[in-house]
Amino acid sequence: MVVEAAPIRDPAEIYRRSFAIIRAETDLARFDAAEQEIVVRMVHACGMVDLADDIVVSAGFAETARAALTAGAPVICDAEMVRHGVIARLMPKDNKVLCLLKDPRVQEIAVRDATTRSAAQVDLWAERMEGAVIAIGNAPTALYRLLELIDAGAPRPAAIIGVPVGFVGAVESKEALTANPRDVAFLSVRGRRGGSALASAAVNALAGGLEGHG
Repeated sequence: MVVEAAPIRDPAEIYRRSFAIIRAETDLARFDAAEQEIVVRMVHACGMVDLADDIVVSAGFAETARAALTAGAPVICDAEMVRHGVIARLMPKDNKVLCLLKDPRVQEIAVRDATTRSAAQVDLWAERMEGAVIAIGNAPTALYRLLELIDAGAPRPAAIIGVPVGFVGAVESKEALTANPRDVAFLSVRGRRGGSALASAAVNALAGGLEGHG
Protein backbone atom coordinates (compact mmCIF):
# COMPACT_ATOMS: atom_id res chain seq x y z
CA MET A 1 0.00 0.00 0.00
CA VAL A 2 1.30 3.44 -0.95
CA VAL A 3 1.17 5.91 1.89
CA GLU A 4 0.78 9.47 0.70
CA ALA A 5 2.86 12.14 2.36
CA ALA A 6 0.97 14.38 4.72
CA PRO A 7 -0.15 17.58 3.01
CA ILE A 8 1.73 20.73 3.87
CA ARG A 9 -0.56 23.06 5.78
CA ASP A 10 1.73 25.90 6.82
CA PRO A 11 1.02 28.82 4.43
CA ALA A 12 4.54 30.26 4.63
CA GLU A 13 6.07 26.88 3.84
CA ILE A 14 3.69 26.36 0.91
CA TYR A 15 4.77 29.69 -0.57
CA ARG A 16 8.44 29.02 0.12
CA ARG A 17 8.35 25.67 -1.65
CA SER A 18 6.24 27.00 -4.50
CA PHE A 19 8.65 29.85 -5.20
CA ALA A 20 11.62 27.49 -4.93
CA ILE A 21 10.06 25.14 -7.49
CA ILE A 22 9.30 28.03 -9.82
CA ARG A 23 12.88 29.30 -9.62
CA ALA A 24 14.20 25.80 -10.30
CA GLU A 25 11.97 25.22 -13.32
CA THR A 26 11.79 28.69 -14.90
CA ASP A 27 14.42 30.35 -17.05
CA LEU A 28 14.94 33.67 -15.27
CA ALA A 29 18.40 34.42 -16.64
CA ARG A 30 17.39 37.45 -18.68
CA PHE A 31 15.69 39.19 -15.75
CA ASP A 32 17.42 41.18 -13.02
CA ALA A 33 16.71 40.46 -9.33
CA ALA A 34 13.80 42.89 -9.05
CA GLU A 35 12.22 41.63 -12.27
CA GLN A 36 12.62 38.02 -11.15
CA GLU A 37 10.40 38.66 -8.13
CA ILE A 38 7.65 39.88 -10.45
CA VAL A 39 8.05 37.02 -12.92
CA VAL A 40 8.01 34.41 -10.14
CA ARG A 41 4.80 35.89 -8.73
CA MET A 42 3.18 35.88 -12.17
CA VAL A 43 4.19 32.29 -12.85
CA HIS A 44 2.83 31.36 -9.43
CA ALA A 45 -0.48 33.00 -10.33
CA CYS A 46 -1.00 30.93 -13.48
CA GLY A 47 1.01 27.75 -12.88
CA MET A 48 2.83 27.96 -16.22
CA VAL A 49 6.61 28.27 -16.02
CA ASP A 50 6.88 28.99 -19.75
CA LEU A 51 5.01 32.27 -19.18
CA ALA A 52 8.42 33.77 -18.42
CA ASP A 53 9.41 33.33 -22.07
CA ASP A 54 6.65 35.74 -23.13
CA ILE A 55 7.07 38.42 -20.47
CA VAL A 56 8.37 41.70 -21.86
CA VAL A 57 9.64 44.29 -19.39
CA SER A 58 11.17 47.67 -20.07
CA ALA A 59 14.48 48.69 -18.52
CA GLY A 60 13.97 50.03 -15.02
CA PHE A 61 10.31 49.03 -14.83
CA ALA A 62 10.48 47.50 -11.37
CA GLU A 63 12.42 50.39 -9.87
CA THR A 64 10.17 53.01 -11.46
CA ALA A 65 6.92 51.32 -10.43
CA ARG A 66 8.12 50.63 -6.89
CA ALA A 67 9.25 54.23 -6.49
CA ALA A 68 5.79 55.38 -7.57
CA LEU A 69 4.09 53.13 -5.03
CA THR A 70 6.50 54.24 -2.31
CA ALA A 71 5.58 57.84 -3.13
CA GLY A 72 1.91 57.00 -2.57
CA ALA A 73 0.77 56.69 -6.18
CA PRO A 74 -2.57 54.98 -6.79
CA VAL A 75 -3.00 51.69 -8.63
CA ILE A 76 -5.65 52.06 -11.33
CA CYS A 77 -7.19 48.81 -12.58
CA ASP A 78 -9.32 47.97 -15.60
CA ALA A 79 -11.36 45.31 -13.83
CA GLU A 80 -12.75 44.64 -10.38
CA MET A 81 -11.01 41.26 -10.46
CA VAL A 82 -7.65 43.03 -10.69
CA ARG A 83 -8.57 45.42 -7.90
CA HIS A 84 -9.70 42.62 -5.60
CA GLY A 85 -6.55 40.63 -6.39
CA VAL A 86 -4.27 43.38 -5.09
CA ILE A 87 -3.25 42.72 -1.48
CA ALA A 88 -4.00 45.99 0.30
CA ARG A 89 -1.72 45.30 3.27
CA LEU A 90 1.29 45.20 0.95
CA MET A 91 0.77 48.76 -0.26
CA PRO A 92 3.67 50.82 1.15
CA LYS A 93 1.66 54.03 1.63
CA ASP A 94 -1.86 52.67 2.00
CA ASN A 95 -2.15 53.43 -1.71
CA LYS A 96 -5.57 53.68 -3.27
CA VAL A 97 -6.47 50.80 -5.57
CA LEU A 98 -9.14 51.96 -7.99
CA CYS A 99 -11.45 50.58 -10.66
CA LEU A 100 -13.97 53.02 -12.13
CA LEU A 101 -16.21 50.59 -14.02
CA LYS A 102 -19.06 51.26 -11.59
CA ASP A 103 -18.89 55.03 -11.98
CA PRO A 104 -22.31 56.12 -13.32
CA ARG A 105 -20.64 58.21 -16.04
CA VAL A 106 -19.07 55.16 -17.67
CA GLN A 107 -22.20 53.91 -19.40
CA GLU A 108 -22.89 57.36 -20.84
CA ILE A 109 -19.37 57.58 -22.28
CA ALA A 110 -19.62 54.05 -23.68
CA VAL A 111 -22.87 54.84 -25.49
CA ARG A 112 -21.59 58.20 -26.73
CA ASP A 113 -18.38 56.75 -28.12
CA ALA A 114 -19.82 53.36 -29.15
CA THR A 115 -17.17 51.55 -27.16
CA THR A 116 -16.84 49.12 -24.27
CA ARG A 117 -17.38 50.16 -20.68
CA SER A 118 -13.81 49.10 -19.97
CA ALA A 119 -12.52 51.60 -22.51
CA ALA A 120 -15.00 54.28 -21.44
CA GLN A 121 -13.79 54.25 -17.85
CA VAL A 122 -10.27 55.11 -19.02
CA ASP A 123 -11.54 58.58 -19.90
CA LEU A 124 -12.18 59.04 -16.17
CA TRP A 125 -8.66 58.01 -15.21
CA ALA A 126 -7.03 61.19 -16.49
CA GLU A 127 -7.32 63.22 -13.31
CA ARG A 128 -5.67 60.41 -11.31
CA MET A 129 -3.29 59.08 -13.93
CA GLU A 130 -0.17 61.21 -13.53
CA GLY A 131 2.49 59.12 -11.82
CA ALA A 132 0.07 56.23 -11.22
CA VAL A 133 0.63 52.52 -11.72
CA ILE A 134 -1.87 51.21 -14.29
CA ALA A 135 -2.81 47.53 -14.17
CA ILE A 136 -4.77 46.19 -17.15
CA GLY A 137 -5.47 42.47 -17.06
CA ASN A 138 -8.78 42.02 -18.78
CA ALA A 139 -9.69 44.47 -21.53
CA PRO A 140 -7.65 45.14 -24.68
CA THR A 141 -9.96 48.09 -25.38
CA ALA A 142 -8.85 49.70 -22.11
CA LEU A 143 -5.19 49.39 -23.09
CA TYR A 144 -5.86 50.82 -26.54
CA ARG A 145 -7.78 53.75 -25.02
CA LEU A 146 -5.02 54.41 -22.50
CA LEU A 147 -2.46 54.69 -25.28
CA GLU A 148 -4.78 56.97 -27.27
CA LEU A 149 -5.18 59.32 -24.32
CA ILE A 150 -1.44 59.48 -23.71
CA ASP A 151 -0.93 60.28 -27.39
CA ALA A 152 -3.51 63.05 -27.03
CA GLY A 153 -1.59 64.63 -24.16
CA ALA A 154 -3.13 63.03 -21.07
CA PRO A 155 -0.95 62.84 -17.94
CA ARG A 156 1.56 60.02 -18.10
CA PRO A 157 1.44 57.20 -15.57
CA ALA A 158 4.65 56.05 -13.94
CA ALA A 159 4.20 52.49 -15.18
CA ILE A 160 1.82 50.32 -17.16
CA ILE A 161 1.16 46.64 -16.52
CA GLY A 162 -0.50 45.75 -19.81
CA VAL A 163 -1.49 42.08 -19.79
CA PRO A 164 -5.04 41.84 -21.20
CA VAL A 165 -6.12 38.32 -22.04
CA GLY A 166 -8.11 37.06 -24.98
CA PHE A 167 -8.51 36.19 -28.64
CA VAL A 168 -9.73 39.53 -30.05
CA GLY A 169 -7.45 42.51 -29.68
CA ALA A 170 -5.33 41.23 -26.81
CA VAL A 171 -2.26 40.40 -28.90
CA GLU A 172 -2.52 43.60 -30.91
CA SER A 173 -3.06 45.92 -27.95
CA LYS A 174 -0.02 44.52 -26.17
CA GLU A 175 2.06 44.84 -29.30
CA ALA A 176 0.97 48.48 -29.53
CA LEU A 177 2.28 49.04 -26.01
CA THR A 178 5.59 47.26 -26.44
CA ALA A 179 6.29 48.77 -29.86
CA ASN A 180 5.75 52.30 -28.57
CA PRO A 181 5.50 52.61 -24.79
CA ARG A 182 5.37 56.43 -24.95
CA ASP A 183 8.36 56.75 -22.60
CA VAL A 184 6.42 54.97 -19.86
CA ALA A 185 7.89 52.01 -17.99
CA PHE A 186 5.93 48.86 -18.82
CA LEU A 187 5.46 45.14 -18.38
CA SER A 188 3.51 42.99 -20.80
CA VAL A 189 3.00 39.39 -21.94
CA ARG A 190 3.25 38.49 -25.60
CA GLY A 191 0.43 36.50 -27.15
CA ARG A 192 -3.06 35.65 -25.97
CA ARG A 193 -2.17 34.87 -22.38
CA GLY A 194 -2.75 37.41 -19.65
CA GLY A 195 -5.54 38.06 -17.21
CA SER A 196 -6.56 39.73 -13.99
CA ALA A 197 -4.60 37.31 -11.81
CA LEU A 198 -1.38 38.12 -13.65
CA ALA A 199 -1.97 41.85 -13.41
CA SER A 200 -2.65 41.78 -9.67
CA ALA A 201 0.27 39.38 -9.10
CA ALA A 202 2.60 41.88 -10.74
CA VAL A 203 1.28 44.67 -8.52
CA ASN A 204 1.68 42.52 -5.41
CA ALA A 205 5.25 41.69 -6.34
CA LEU A 206 6.02 45.38 -6.83
CA ALA A 207 4.48 46.25 -3.51
CA GLY A 208 5.83 43.45 -1.38
CA GLY A 209 8.16 41.29 -3.41
CA LEU A 210 7.99 37.62 -2.52
CA GLU A 211 8.00 38.36 1.21
CA GLY A 212 4.41 39.56 1.20
CA HIS A 213 2.61 36.29 0.63
CA GLY A 214 -1.08 36.39 -0.26
